[in-house]
Amino acid sequence: MSIEKKKPVPSDLDIAQAAHLRPIIEIATAVGLEEDDLELYGKYKAKVHLDVRDKLQTRPNAKYIDVTAITPTPLGEGKTTTTVGLTQALGTLGHKAICAIRQPSMGPTFGIKGGAAGGGYSQIIPMEDFNLHLTGDIHAVSVAHNLCAAAIDARIYHESRWSDAFFERQGLRKLHIDPYSVTWNRVVDMNDRALRNVLIGLGDKGDGPVRQAGFDITVASELMAILALTTGLEDMRARIGRIVIGTDDSIRNPKPITADDLGVAGAMTVLLKDAIMPNLLQTLEEQPAFVHAGPFANIAHGNSSVIADQIGVKMADFLVTESGFGADIGMEKFFDIKCRASGLVPDTVVLVATVRALKMHGGGPKVIAGRDLDRAYTEENLELLRAGCANLEAHIRIARKFGIPVVVAINAFNTDTPAEWEAVREAALRAGAFDAVVTQHWADGGEGAAALAEAVVKATAEPSDFRFLYDVEQPIKEKIETLAREVYGADGVDYSPEAEAKIKLYTNLGYDKTPICMAKTHLSLSHEPAWKGVPTGYTFPIRDIRASVGAGFLYPLAGEMRTMPGLPSTPAFMNIDLVNGEIVGLS
Repeated sequence: MSIEKKKPVPSDLDIAQAAHLRPIIEIATAVGLEEDDLELYGKYKAKVHLDVRDKLQTRPNAKYIDVTAITPTPLGEGKTTTTVGLTQALGTLGHKAICAIRQPSMGPTFGIKGGAAGGGYSQIIPMEDFNLHLTGDIHAVSVAHNLCAAAIDARIYHESRWSDAFFERQGLRKLHIDPYSVTWNRVVDMNDRALRNVLIGLGDKGDGPVRQAGFDITVASELMAILALTTGLEDMRARIGRIVIGTDDSIRNPKPITADDLGVAGAMTVLLKDAIMPNLLQTLEEQPAFVHAGPFANIAHGNSSVIADQIGVKMADFLVTESGFGADIGMEKFFDIKCRASGLVPDTVVLVATVRALKMHGGGPKVIAGRDLDRAYTEENLELLRAGCANLEAHIRIARKFGIPVVVAINAFNTDTPAEWEAVREAALRAGAFDAVVTQHWADGGEGAAALAEAVVKATAEPSDFRFLYDVEQPIKEKIETLAREVYGADGVDYSPEAEAKIKLYTNLGYDKTPICMAKTHLSLSHEPAWKGVPTGYTFPIRDIRASVGAGFLYPLAGEMRTMPGLPSTPAFMNIDLVNGEIVGLS
């Protein structure tokens, strides 16, 4: 291990800054890479060239593990910490292990969530680089996305001034973009609620035309979803070209307008040519860690990149990756969207649960980020806990529908009791989990997750029968209703008139033979954030459906999805500063 463990456990930043980092070249060579395979970004991080996939293709695939969770509290239940701790623990058992996770947005880092490099003695380092600019991938997505936005408004402006003949002389045709149909906002990697709805084009005649628009956070960009799902430069270019930004102004039969129609797709691809290479860092215990792409888990699939996984499975005995939010969102999308794109077959699911979250699902008081927890969460309460275990059991059943063994990781807190851990374990085994193990990786690093690693190794040796939940060739409604019934526990689905119209439109356009990426709350198995536990006896509402044609999925909207978060009253940035050249306050 690169650091001496202390008790009580210091802050995440203190631990990260006290760690001894090995040069990233040494981390890479330990798993069979050479310096020529890397694009170095300083001494401790690098990008890995895509041709490494071809170089390593004859190696056998690693065991492929997805870390997911129960329905979380707003505080999160420790998926990333568990992902890193499990990777480190596999190393302590003598296995070569790699983890692959998303790059965090700086919006939540400076907002209320803080960083996402793991925590305690289960972190990815250098922690400051991880949580801030890293190698500039998110900035590249921002610039490429905003280039497309600029191209849209420039085309609207010039078409309003020049004749068809003028455009023909330029080798162009008028697109007749309907300004009211444009769905391509601008983006910035920051939480800024004031930018959700804006007027653009104010000023002189040459600054217009005026129209209503808005900003999304960069990780909500379709380009970020494309970066995570693409398999190479040619595939990325084709996907970007298929992006639909709106329609023309035909009244009876509006036609979609793409990035290729605008002539901007090639330039957007050029801006992402380096971002497509996955970033290589290391854990505190010196295992390789891929950090690449960071799509939203609500409106996108919430998983790290296909490319990182395709390379990672050839570099180790075990590849541990992580899905955003609970099994009903990130894990389902990992299976039904990401695994279709990658061609990789998972071996085991690790489902993270905490006593705290299960008590909430059992009827405990509301958990609010930034406020002290109620005594119900810090004192033994088996009645509340056992009632909440229904949520754990539901998530296990969801995972088992895909034919994969499930190991429950009980992420331990110092306020938990052995009786509470045993109650969770009993519920997990009753619901069909392969095993359920208490893990203390936050306090003890890989050593604290050794029992979890042993259970995972055994689970990956079990026979599995992986299957997708639906066939992409099914009609749109059949796929939506399969998810609503099998994953969210609804009795049926109600479609708004707008959703019905979109289903007809997308079917006519040929967009219907794609996976479904449901946009719903992560705070409940249902569409309603306040419904905890296991909601039943309800109808799942679809108010609209949108198409991410470049990313290759449709995303129905079940509720209001914010694509631009806001800052809290006391944001995390208030604690961050530079003192004597050292970053302080990053969490």
